Amino acid sequence: MSAKSDRAKSDREAAREAVAAYHETQLAALVERVGSAIDRFRGGQLNAFDVDQVLFHYSRAAKELWKFCNLGDTELAANIVRERPAVDWWATAQKGPTTGNYARPAPCTV
Repeated sequence: MSAKSDRAKSDREAAREAVAAYHETQLAALVERVGSAIDRFRGGQLNAFDVDQVLFHYSRAAKELWKFCNLGDTELAANIVRERPAVDWWATAQKGPTTGNYARPAPCTV
């Protein structure tokens, strides 16, 4: 193998690791929202329908996050992750399905 192909392979691996770390961090933030809703349900502040809505919203947000992290060019996704503010996946899910345009993500407030 040439030095150029070794470097390209190394760059792709670094990109995959960066996207995987981002995915885990953002997924954890979404799971925290679910945990908070369940805690509020247990405390009597939310009813089962409220929690169901949070779970539905979580599902949509996690799906959008998964699509960003797993479909398309991993190196492009890694550059977006490194150079731009984190996408607020909860807000993205409120807007409906994305068109794949993550050029102007909203700052993450989770």
